[in-house]
Amino acid sequence: MSDEPILVLAATGGQGGAVTEALLGRGATVRALVRDPDKENARALAARGVEVVKGSLSDGDSLAAAMRGVAGVFAFTTPFEAGIEAEVAQGRAILEAARANRVPHLVFSSVAGADQRSGVPHFESKARIEAALAAGDVPYTILGPTYFYDNALGGAERIVLNGALDLPLPSDLPLQQLDRSDLGAFAAVVLLHPARYAGRRIELASDAPTPAQMATALTSAVGREVRHERVPLAAVSNPDMHAMWRFLNGPGYRVDIPALHDAHPNVPWTGFADWARRTFETVR
Repeated sequence: MSDEPILVLAATGGQGGAVTEALLGRGATVRALVRDPDKENARALAARGVEVVKGSLSDGDSLAAAMRGVAGVFAFTTPFEAGIEAEVAQGRAILEAARANRVPHLVFSSVAGADQRSGVPHFESKARIEAALAAGDVPYTILGPTYFYDNALGGAERIVLNGALDLPLPSDLPLQQLDRSDLGAFAAVVLLHPARYAGRRIELASDAPTPAQMATALTSAVGREVRHERVPLAAVSNPDMHAMWRFLNGPGYRVDIPALHDAHPNVPWTGFADWARRTFETVR
Protein backbone atom coordinates (compact mmCIF):
# COMPACT_ATOMS: atom_id res chain seq x y z
CA MET A 1 0.00 0.00 0.00
CA SER A 2 1.32 3.45 -0.95
CA ASP A 3 2.42 5.85 1.79
CA GLU A 4 0.98 8.69 -0.28
CA PRO A 5 -2.49 9.75 0.83
CA ILE A 6 -5.72 9.18 -1.04
CA LEU A 7 -7.71 12.40 -1.33
CA VAL A 8 -11.44 12.27 -0.70
CA LEU A 9 -13.42 15.28 -1.84
CA ALA A 10 -16.45 16.38 0.21
CA ALA A 11 -15.23 13.92 2.82
CA THR A 12 -17.85 14.74 5.44
CA GLY A 13 -20.78 14.26 3.05
CA GLY A 14 -22.73 11.08 2.45
CA GLN A 15 -20.61 9.61 -0.33
CA GLY A 16 -17.26 11.06 0.73
CA GLY A 17 -17.87 9.99 4.31
CA ALA A 18 -18.58 6.40 3.25
CA VAL A 19 -15.42 6.28 1.13
CA THR A 20 -13.32 7.77 3.91
CA GLU A 21 -14.65 5.23 6.39
CA ALA A 22 -13.92 2.34 4.04
CA LEU A 23 -10.38 3.55 3.32
CA LEU A 24 -9.61 3.99 7.02
CA GLY A 25 -10.94 0.50 7.66
CA ARG A 26 -8.39 -0.81 5.16
CA GLY A 27 -5.49 1.04 6.75
CA ALA A 28 -5.11 3.64 4.00
CA THR A 29 -3.67 7.11 4.50
CA VAL A 30 -6.45 9.60 3.84
CA ARG A 31 -6.49 13.31 3.05
CA ALA A 32 -9.94 14.89 3.35
CA LEU A 33 -11.10 18.03 1.59
CA VAL A 34 -13.79 19.79 3.65
CA ARG A 35 -15.35 23.24 3.62
CA ASP A 36 -14.86 23.89 7.34
CA PRO A 37 -12.11 22.01 9.21
CA ASP A 38 -13.47 23.36 12.50
CA LYS A 39 -16.79 21.55 12.25
CA GLU A 40 -17.30 18.61 14.55
CA ASN A 41 -17.31 15.92 11.87
CA ALA A 42 -14.10 17.30 10.33
CA ARG A 43 -12.41 17.42 13.75
CA ALA A 44 -13.50 13.83 14.32
CA LEU A 45 -11.72 12.79 11.12
CA ALA A 46 -8.57 14.62 12.18
CA ALA A 47 -8.68 12.83 15.53
CA ARG A 48 -8.57 9.53 13.62
CA GLY A 49 -5.42 10.50 11.77
CA VAL A 50 -6.98 11.94 8.61
CA GLU A 51 -5.19 14.92 7.10
CA VAL A 52 -7.97 17.49 6.87
CA VAL A 53 -7.58 20.35 4.38
CA LYS A 54 -9.89 23.23 3.64
CA GLY A 55 -11.40 23.70 0.20
CA SER A 56 -14.44 23.35 -2.00
CA LEU A 57 -15.43 21.59 -5.21
CA SER A 58 -15.61 24.90 -7.06
CA ASP A 59 -12.30 26.36 -5.85
CA GLY A 60 -9.62 25.32 -8.33
CA ASP A 61 -6.75 26.57 -6.18
CA SER A 62 -7.81 24.57 -3.14
CA LEU A 63 -8.40 21.49 -5.29
CA ALA A 64 -4.94 21.79 -6.83
CA ALA A 65 -3.31 22.21 -3.44
CA ALA A 66 -5.17 19.21 -2.01
CA MET A 67 -4.16 16.98 -4.93
CA ARG A 68 -0.42 17.49 -4.61
CA GLY A 69 1.39 14.25 -3.86
CA VAL A 70 -1.65 11.97 -3.70
CA ALA A 71 -1.94 8.35 -4.76
CA GLY A 72 -5.50 8.81 -5.95
CA VAL A 73 -8.62 10.95 -5.67
CA PHE A 74 -12.27 10.18 -4.99
CA ALA A 75 -14.28 12.91 -6.71
CA PHE A 76 -17.89 13.88 -6.42
CA THR A 77 -19.92 16.76 -7.86
CA THR A 78 -23.38 18.06 -7.05
CA PRO A 79 -25.99 20.19 -8.86
CA PHE A 80 -28.23 20.53 -5.82
CA GLU A 81 -26.63 23.64 -4.37
CA ALA A 82 -25.98 25.93 -7.31
CA GLY A 83 -27.42 24.14 -10.36
CA ILE A 84 -26.43 22.05 -13.34
CA GLU A 85 -23.87 24.40 -14.90
CA ALA A 86 -22.21 24.86 -11.51
CA GLU A 87 -21.87 21.09 -11.25
CA VAL A 88 -20.23 20.88 -14.67
CA ALA A 89 -17.89 23.68 -13.60
CA GLN A 90 -17.01 21.64 -10.49
CA GLY A 91 -16.16 18.72 -12.72
CA ARG A 92 -13.95 20.85 -14.94
CA ALA A 93 -12.13 22.29 -11.91
CA ILE A 94 -11.53 18.82 -10.51
CA LEU A 95 -10.22 17.49 -13.83
CA GLU A 96 -7.96 20.49 -14.36
CA ALA A 97 -6.48 20.14 -10.87
CA ALA A 98 -5.97 16.41 -11.40
CA ARG A 99 -4.29 16.99 -14.77
CA ALA A 100 -2.02 19.73 -13.42
CA ASN A 101 -0.90 17.50 -10.55
CA ARG A 102 -0.57 14.36 -12.68
CA VAL A 103 -2.89 12.49 -10.33
CA PRO A 104 -2.21 8.75 -10.82
CA HIS A 105 -5.88 7.74 -10.63
CA LEU A 106 -9.18 9.57 -10.23
CA VAL A 107 -12.38 7.81 -9.22
CA PHE A 108 -15.41 9.86 -10.24
CA SER A 109 -18.77 9.12 -8.65
CA SER A 110 -21.36 9.81 -11.35
CA VAL A 111 -24.79 8.17 -11.49
CA ALA A 112 -26.20 5.02 -13.01
CA GLY A 113 -28.10 5.82 -16.19
CA ALA A 114 -25.94 8.78 -17.14
CA ASP A 115 -25.06 6.93 -20.35
CA GLN A 116 -28.70 6.34 -21.36
CA ARG A 117 -29.67 9.80 -22.65
CA SER A 118 -32.21 9.82 -19.86
CA GLY A 119 -33.25 13.45 -20.12
CA VAL A 120 -32.72 13.82 -16.37
CA PRO A 121 -30.83 17.09 -15.85
CA HIS A 122 -28.54 15.89 -13.07
CA PHE A 123 -27.79 12.71 -15.03
CA GLU A 124 -26.94 14.71 -18.14
CA SER A 125 -24.60 17.04 -16.25
CA LYS A 126 -22.67 14.08 -14.93
CA ALA A 127 -22.58 12.61 -18.44
CA ARG A 128 -20.84 15.81 -19.59
CA ILE A 129 -18.24 15.41 -16.85
CA GLU A 130 -17.78 11.74 -17.76
CA ALA A 131 -17.17 12.70 -21.39
CA ALA A 132 -14.53 15.25 -20.39
CA LEU A 133 -12.85 12.71 -18.15
CA ALA A 134 -12.79 10.05 -20.87
CA ALA A 135 -11.37 12.55 -23.38
CA GLY A 136 -8.58 13.70 -21.06
CA ASP A 137 -5.30 12.18 -19.96
CA VAL A 138 -6.00 11.57 -16.25
CA PRO A 139 -6.26 7.83 -15.46
CA TYR A 140 -9.79 7.26 -14.18
CA THR A 141 -12.57 4.96 -13.13
CA ILE A 142 -16.21 6.04 -13.24
CA LEU A 143 -18.65 4.66 -10.69
CA GLY A 144 -22.40 4.93 -11.30
CA PRO A 145 -24.41 4.62 -8.08
CA THR A 146 -28.10 3.84 -8.36
CA TYR A 147 -30.66 5.31 -5.92
CA PHE A 148 -29.35 5.38 -2.37
CA TYR A 149 -31.46 3.57 0.23
CA ASP A 150 -31.72 6.55 2.54
CA ASN A 151 -32.92 8.87 -0.24
CA ALA A 152 -36.26 7.06 -0.35
CA LEU A 153 -37.17 7.71 3.25
CA GLY A 154 -37.96 11.41 3.17
CA GLY A 155 -36.54 11.54 6.68
CA ALA A 156 -36.50 8.71 9.20
CA GLU A 157 -38.97 10.60 11.39
CA ARG A 158 -41.67 10.34 8.72
CA ILE A 159 -41.22 6.58 8.53
CA VAL A 160 -41.31 6.10 12.31
CA LEU A 161 -44.04 8.58 13.22
CA ASN A 162 -46.30 8.47 10.19
CA GLY A 163 -45.66 4.98 8.82
CA ALA A 164 -45.53 6.28 5.27
CA LEU A 165 -43.12 5.46 2.45
CA ASP A 166 -43.90 8.05 -0.19
CA LEU A 167 -42.58 7.11 -3.62
CA PRO A 168 -43.85 7.98 -7.12
CA LEU A 169 -43.63 4.34 -8.21
CA PRO A 170 -46.07 1.43 -8.50
CA SER A 171 -45.89 -0.89 -5.50
CA ASP A 172 -44.68 -3.80 -7.63
CA LEU A 173 -41.95 -2.02 -9.65
CA PRO A 174 -38.40 -2.92 -8.54
CA LEU A 175 -36.11 0.00 -7.82
CA GLN A 176 -32.38 -0.70 -8.00
CA GLN A 177 -30.75 0.88 -4.96
CA LEU A 178 -27.40 1.13 -3.19
CA ASP A 179 -26.18 1.21 0.39
CA ARG A 180 -23.74 4.11 0.82
CA SER A 181 -21.39 1.83 2.75
CA ASP A 182 -21.29 -0.50 -0.26
CA LEU A 183 -20.32 2.46 -2.45
CA GLY A 184 -17.58 3.25 0.06
CA ALA A 185 -16.30 -0.31 0.07
CA PHE A 186 -16.31 -0.54 -3.72
CA ALA A 187 -14.60 2.82 -4.18
CA ALA A 188 -11.95 1.88 -1.61
CA VAL A 189 -11.13 -1.30 -3.54
CA VAL A 190 -10.81 0.69 -6.76
CA LEU A 191 -8.62 3.35 -5.16
CA LEU A 192 -6.32 0.80 -3.56
CA HIS A 193 -6.08 -1.40 -6.68
CA PRO A 194 -6.36 1.11 -9.54
CA ALA A 195 -4.73 -0.98 -12.27
CA ARG A 196 -7.64 -3.46 -12.19
CA TYR A 197 -10.21 -0.74 -12.82
CA ALA A 198 -8.49 1.90 -14.97
CA GLY A 199 -10.63 3.22 -17.80
CA ARG A 200 -13.76 1.37 -16.67
CA ARG A 201 -17.29 2.60 -16.00
CA ILE A 202 -19.07 0.47 -13.40
CA GLU A 203 -22.65 0.92 -12.22
CA LEU A 204 -23.47 -0.12 -8.67
CA ALA A 205 -26.56 -1.54 -6.94
CA SER A 206 -26.94 -3.48 -3.72
CA ASP A 207 -30.55 -4.66 -4.14
CA ALA A 208 -33.71 -4.07 -6.17
CA PRO A 209 -36.74 -4.20 -3.86
CA THR A 210 -40.18 -3.05 -4.92
CA PRO A 211 -41.85 -0.31 -2.85
CA ALA A 212 -44.10 -2.99 -1.36
CA GLN A 213 -41.07 -5.03 -0.30
CA MET A 214 -39.44 -1.90 1.08
CA ALA A 215 -42.53 -1.18 3.17
CA THR A 216 -42.54 -4.75 4.51
CA ALA A 217 -38.87 -4.54 5.46
CA LEU A 218 -39.38 -1.15 7.11
CA THR A 219 -42.40 -2.49 9.02
CA SER A 220 -40.21 -5.20 10.49
CA ALA A 221 -37.35 -2.82 11.23
CA VAL A 222 -39.46 -0.07 12.81
CA GLY A 223 -41.82 -2.36 14.71
CA ARG A 224 -44.98 -0.72 13.39
CA GLU A 225 -46.79 -0.74 10.07
CA VAL A 226 -45.19 1.15 7.21
CA ARG A 227 -47.23 1.43 4.04
CA HIS A 228 -46.22 2.47 0.56
CA GLU A 229 -48.14 5.50 -0.63
CA ARG A 230 -47.77 6.11 -4.35
CA VAL A 231 -47.23 9.78 -5.09
CA PRO A 232 -48.66 10.84 -8.47
CA LEU A 233 -45.83 11.71 -10.82
CA ALA A 234 -47.63 14.95 -11.65
CA ALA A 235 -47.28 15.98 -8.01
CA VAL A 236 -43.46 16.04 -8.27
CA SER A 237 -43.03 19.71 -9.10
CA ASN A 238 -39.25 19.97 -9.24
CA PRO A 239 -38.37 19.53 -12.94
CA ASP A 240 -35.18 17.58 -12.24
CA MET A 241 -36.85 15.21 -9.78
CA HIS A 242 -39.88 14.84 -12.07
CA ALA A 243 -37.58 13.80 -14.92
CA MET A 244 -35.75 11.35 -12.67
CA TRP A 245 -38.93 9.65 -11.47
CA ARG A 246 -40.25 9.52 -15.03
CA PHE A 247 -37.02 7.74 -15.97
CA LEU A 248 -37.32 5.36 -13.01
CA ASN A 249 -40.92 4.57 -13.96
CA GLY A 250 -39.72 3.86 -17.50
CA PRO A 251 -36.41 2.34 -18.58
CA GLY A 252 -34.82 2.77 -15.16
CA TYR A 253 -31.40 1.58 -14.10
CA ARG A 254 -29.91 -1.43 -15.88
CA VAL A 255 -27.38 -2.89 -13.45
CA ASP A 256 -26.82 -6.65 -13.81
CA ILE A 257 -26.88 -7.12 -10.04
CA PRO A 258 -26.04 -10.87 -9.88
CA ALA A 259 -23.07 -10.41 -12.22
CA LEU A 260 -21.84 -7.36 -10.31
CA HIS A 261 -22.02 -9.12 -6.96
CA ASP A 262 -20.41 -12.30 -8.28
CA ALA A 263 -17.53 -10.29 -9.74
CA HIS A 264 -16.96 -8.35 -6.52
CA PRO A 265 -17.47 -10.65 -3.52
CA ASN A 266 -15.21 -8.44 -1.39
CA VAL A 267 -18.02 -5.85 -1.12
CA PRO A 268 -20.71 -6.56 1.53
CA TRP A 269 -23.66 -5.83 -0.82
CA THR A 270 -26.11 -5.00 1.92
CA GLY A 271 -29.71 -5.96 1.16
CA PHE A 272 -32.47 -3.43 1.79
CA ALA A 273 -33.94 -5.39 4.71
CA ASP A 274 -30.57 -5.63 6.43
CA TRP A 275 -29.96 -1.93 5.86
CA ALA A 276 -33.39 -1.09 7.32
CA ARG A 277 -32.71 -3.17 10.44
CA ARG A 278 -29.34 -1.47 10.92
CA THR A 279 -30.78 1.98 10.34
CA PHE A 280 -33.75 1.73 12.67
CA GLU A 281 -32.45 -0.55 15.41
CA THR A 282 -31.92 2.41 17.76
CA VAL A 283 -35.32 4.06 17.24
CA ARG A 284 -37.68 1.22 18.10
